[in-house]
Amino acid sequence: MHAITASHLRNAHGGEAMAHRRYEIWAQKAADEGYPNIARLFHAISFAETIHAKNHFEVLKEQFWEATCSSAAVFGLGSTSQNLQGGIMGETFEINEMYPTYLETAKFQKEAEAQKSFSYALAAEKTHQEMFRNAKNTLDSTGKDIKLDPVGVCTVCGWTHEGDLPDKCPICGATMDKFRVFE
Repeated sequence: MHAITASHLRNAHGGEAMAHRRYEIWAQKAADEGYPNIARLFHAISFAETIHAKNHFEVLKEQFWEATCSSAAVFGLGSTSQNLQGGIMGETFEINEMYPTYLETAKFQKEAEAQKSFSYALAAEKTHQEMFRNAKNTLDSTGKDIKLDPVGVCTVCGWTHEGDLPDKCPICGATMDKFRVFE
């Protein structure tokens, strides 16, 4: 594997792992503030970030050595509204900056598995950004928890969907039995 693509995979893994932990902490804050559905949304998207981290890690299976990772992250524990804004900021960075750059590098270096992993994450992050944005808008405008149907997360690519699941994941084609549902 080319060194730059490997570095991007390590950095993406680190960022996704941090997002997972951050969203779990923010889920607890939402629950403590009386927003169980926003907490469930954070838990579901946290799980999706774990899928992304796992995918990046598995592409690096032949790269076994100590390495430093450089990952962008939103830090801090604020109100649930502030934490949703942190989620929006993190997802926006991944959508606009990180994954497009990583994906183009992987394409240039003809690293097919890295391309797939980055493509899956990039597509899924767009749904996460929208879900966080909708939750924040509802919370800020009403002061109340969101209405939230069951949230399904594809265990192959991390695509996240509220409501009835399609027969197949629109990103990776996985069947419904490959989804974990958060109710």
